[in-house]
Amino acid sequence: MIALQERIQISSEIQNIEKISMFVSSFLINLKADRKTVAQINVAIDEIVSNIINYGYKDKKGNIEVIVSNEQDMFEIKFIDDGIPFNPLEKEDPDISLSLEDRQIGGLGIFIVKNTMDDINYKYDSGHNVLTLKKRIR
Repeated sequence: MIALQERIQISSEIQNIEKISMFVSSFLINLKADRKTVAQINVAIDEIVSNIINYGYKDKKGNIEVIVSNEQDMFEIKFIDDGIPFNPLEKEDPDISLSLEDRQIGGLGIFIVKNTMDDINYKYDSGHNVLTLKKRIR
């Protein structure tokens, strides 16, 4: 499969999550990704972009750049923002063996992303958070 790359930049507003999902879904459909993969990536988009908007930018506005690419059977999505530095991979996984009442609030979304993607990488580079997710397309 030929390597492809596309990008979109949006303002950090909740209603723009749908624009990102549609952009990425279109890219994945062109790659003939199965529905399960598209659904897993859309869950990741919702979680990651919500966190960037709600925690990275808090009460201010900013931009989020999303770059999608593929090489062979590996899909990559990169989220770039200039919000507060935050590595979601350092967040401790929730104890899912506990009942809902006994669990601490938060962290489940990132846990789901970690467990549905094939590779996740974070770096803070030149004032930007860069979170890269990779998913094998079957």
